[in-house]
Amino acid sequence: MTETLTFGWEEWVALPDLGLPALKVKVDTGARTSALHAFDIETFGPATRPKVRFTIHPIPGRDDLIIPCSAPIIDRRDVTSSNGEAEPRYVISTPMKVGNESWDIEITLTNRANMASRMLLGRQALKDHIQIVATDRFCQPELSYDVYHSTKVRKSAPNRALRIAVLSRENNYSTRRLVEEGEERGHSVEVIDTTRCYMAINQLAPEVHYDGKRLPRYDAVIPRIGASITPYGTAVIRQFETIGTYCLNGSAGITASRDKLHAHQVLASQKIGMPTTAFAASPKDTSNLIGLVGQAPLIVKLLESTQGKGVVLAETKKAAESVIDAFRGLRANFLVQQFVKESAGEDIRCLVIAGKVVASMKRTGAEGDFRSNLHRGGSATSVRITKEERDTALRAARAFNLGLAGVDLLRSDTGPKVLEVNSSPGLEGIEKASNKNITGLLYDSIEARARPAPVRRRKLPAKSIQPPTT
Repeated sequence: MTETLTFGWEEWVALPDLGLPALKVKVDTGARTSALHAFDIETFGPATRPKVRFTIHPIPGRDDLIIPCSAPIIDRRDVTSSNGEAEPRYVISTPMKVGNESWDIEITLTNRANMASRMLLGRQALKDHIQIVATDRFCQPELSYDVYHSTKVRKSAPNRALRIAVLSRENNYSTRRLVEEGEERGHSVEVIDTTRCYMAINQLAPEVHYDGKRLPRYDAVIPRIGASITPYGTAVIRQFETIGTYCLNGSAGITASRDKLHAHQVLASQKIGMPTTAFAASPKDTSNLIGLVGQAPLIVKLLESTQGKGVVLAETKKAAESVIDAFRGLRANFLVQQFVKESAGEDIRCLVIAGKVVASMKRTGAEGDFRSNLHRGGSATSVRITKEERDTALRAARAFNLGLAGVDLLRSDTGPKVLEVNSSPGLEGIEKASNKNITGLLYDSIEARARPAPVRRRKLPAKSIQPPTT
């Protein structure tokens, strides 16, 4: 036989799936539908399975404590308030816990900022074995708002769906995997063509627009910026950073890593091993430029080369001079670099996610090609790296403050040398070579960083008034 529960006109309840371990609710049998205080209400996800995100101040009078929530939408209905006004509201279903009992209830979302209680419990949510004593309060076990200050409670907050933007112009393996893995985890992942974004830049409400509409609030942005649009792409990322959106890779790190001269200067400033590199603008300095790097063979490389394009091996000094003259004739920016013979056309790609090397592969160039890029016909196999190589890769990714980086190393007689730090590394080669779900590991890091959690706004102290000086 089910035990009868007694409710007063005010009780403590918990909505654990929403991350709300303690709420004072007003019990109102005159209202059919329950209502929860919510603001910043925003829908997301596919039309067939829409979800809603919202935030709540669970403690009346404490607007500094903000709890982000998300849930599937089960309905949208008009609700008439006590003053006779009809309001369209989203309806969600979630378990409600009272004492040792728990059952699912339907809740509508509305702004109750002016109400004394953050939640109204209507008769639809009351079970048959609940009796109401309208003159009493707190007939059920009392809870405390102190739980919102508990580290344990914050860490055990439910996994909430994220809204994620992938900035990409290509429908390639990496983009498809990012969408596929994110949706499998219950997130909403949207692919945004970077060049179709435009920005409203002002000090009060900076915005990013796309195809005639303002883009919504994203929990995270995953940049996949092509080399040809680096300046515009990083400008879009800066705009998201201004808004306060978490970006997996920041604009400054992408900009620095894309310019090979800038990248090598960053590496040198951190005393990270790399091939000896030289750069000059004047054609009069060609001989000295070559001398700074050493004897032929030498590498001549365009500053913004990608996938092995614009990288030339000069077997002799004369050949190097000819390539340099040709690049200067094209008004191209380039650098001259030491050729590490002992690497024998192989390099090591270390994939770094959130300060950890999660996978590594050895890339070998196609027959007769000193470049090991997979896009140029190279092959890849999983490889075990040394502690020195791991530390070098981590330091290189950290130097550019990248949450995701492909660090390319050469094995030399004097230790690992960083060739390049790639801020948009491809996922196909490394996933196949390592047989790991690299995209899943990437989402683990995004969820740990961008997962909505209780936020406390810092209250600024009142300015002290200094007595006038005499």
